Amino acid sequence: MNRSYVQSGFVITTWDLLKPYFDELLARPLTNAETLKQWLKDYSELTAVISEDMAWRYIKMTCDTANQALRDRYNDFVQNIDPHMAPLANDTNKKIMACPFRSELKEEGYAIYLRGIANSIELFREENIPLQTQLQELEQQFGAINGDQSITYQGETMTLQKASVFLKDLNRSIREEVYQLVHNRRGQDEAKLNDLFTQLIGVRNQIAKNAGFDNYRDYKHRSLARFDYSVEDCLNFHESVKKYAVPLIDAHDATRKQKLKLESYRPWDTSVDEDGLPPLRPFGNARELIEKTIECFNRLDPYFGKCVRTMDEMGRLDLESRLGKAPGGYQYPLYETDVPFIFMNSVGLHRDLTTMVHEGGHAIHSFLYSEQDLVEFKSPPSEVAELASMSMELLSMEHWDVFFKNAEELRRAKKQQLESVMDTLPWIATIDKFQHWVYLHPEHTVEERYAAWRNIMAEFGSHVVDYTGLENQLNRRWQVQLHLFEVPFYYIEYGFAQLGAIAVWRNYKMNPVRAIEQYKEALTIGYTRSIPEIYKAAGIKFDFSPAYIKDLMDFVKKEYDTL
Repeated sequence: MNRSYVQSGFVITTWDLLKPYFDELLARPLTNAETLKQWLKDYSELTAVISEDMAWRYIKMTCDTANQALRDRYNDFVQNIDPHMAPLANDTNKKIMACPFRSELKEEGYAIYLRGIANSIELFREENIPLQTQLQELEQQFGAINGDQSITYQGETMTLQKASVFLKDLNRSIREEVYQLVHNRRGQDEAKLNDLFTQLIGVRNQIAKNAGFDNYRDYKHRSLARFDYSVEDCLNFHESVKKYAVPLIDAHDATRKQKLKLESYRPWDTSVDEDGLPPLRPFGNARELIEKTIECFNRLDPYFGKCVRTMDEMGRLDLESRLGKAPGGYQYPLYETDVPFIFMNSVGLHRDLTTMVHEGGHAIHSFLYSEQDLVEFKSPPSEVAELASMSMELLSMEHWDVFFKNAEELRRAKKQQLESVMDTLPWIATIDKFQHWVYLHPEHTVEERYAAWRNIMAEFGSHVVDYTGLENQLNRRWQVQLHLFEVPFYYIEYGFAQLGAIAVWRNYKMNPVRAIEQYKEALTIGYTRSIPEIYKAAGIKFDFSPAYIKDLMDFVKKEYDTL
């Protein structure tokens, strides 16, 4: 993006240097629809500059959590810039809604945009600004705590992500030993993470109360602008998953237990190959992962491969696991340069391939909507963003022979992917239902929290895996879920998107060319239409009824049985 409003070369260092842009926007008269449109474009450009600056501070901090200077730079934005912007952002929202010419904004996207602005104004409370700052500071502690976690095994100090490679080892004693090392290390931070979560719950609950809500769940549902479905829909989703997805997991685990010839199927047995084969190694290093991903994407559509190549050439990929790096993986949109960043912790396993194509789907989404006029049009809700990424997992699977030259390994990889699809829905329901309980009972004790978690796990978890003697580990299993700490209630979207992704993949199996055309068309829309309309553009339904979930899970099971 070439700047036309923000001065070329301007870098955000202090609030005093940034504030004049907000002052000018708030003071500028809006005399007709054209001046309003220009004002919106200028405001969007400023938003893009600020967003990208904040993004780089976060990216660099997560790439090196041990670097205090990078953490300080991120915290400087959180503490000294962001709090000043919040009330002025609310003022700009009010200026837009008060403008008599906004009714003349007829182009696609403005109705969605204005709806979101009205919602933001309604939720804004001055007293929540310092609480939001406090939240941001607390939320980053999760990454720092996890970034410090490592174990030493066979003389090597390694991240917990890298250690998980041994959970696929054919030697059961090795699997158990490493599993215990990993969970003992996690146990060292159990109290710290419980304390952090309790603090987060308290601050979030207060924010909700300040905004006039009975609980944080209902506040967050509104804050996430979930206009196209209700809290009740989420609860119905839980029940549908319990009825139609959980039995598939139990049946699968029972088969694995039998094949492995185990009297007791333990947590360290859940990742090893059931036929006694070594773990899949789809790539050797980050460079190979990049090149193979580009080739795989090219087969789906040359544009997809070009997107990853561009990111690579611009240094927008940090893929390998290392000490001091935050856990997990993400794609971060960069709205000024319009070339996103992918962060992950690969160690050469099949799940890393899945992460790469998942985040690659997000990245392609960023490229496809980049031509939209306003940043707000480039900010689709999670239900759409995750449709892009989860669909890419399944679409790319049709060309995984790029990663697996051996036919048997390719079959195994596809089986593992579909097992993951079946696993995903129950885990999503578990995490989401847990959050409902947590924020409807904000004064709960840690013991009550554990009890609630165990009850929910009993509903959605495998009834075959034996946790006897590992009850403490089961109690704290939720502590590995980044979303609970950093992005509350941003998780059920994965469930809705997983259903959509299955439907996109089913379309691809029937008509590849048409399915890719529809996929691209939907992602190009950004957030200029409602979620159901975007799903319709993708050739699928935004539906999470029991009948639809059953239909899609039956399709997955049928495809799985053919492998």
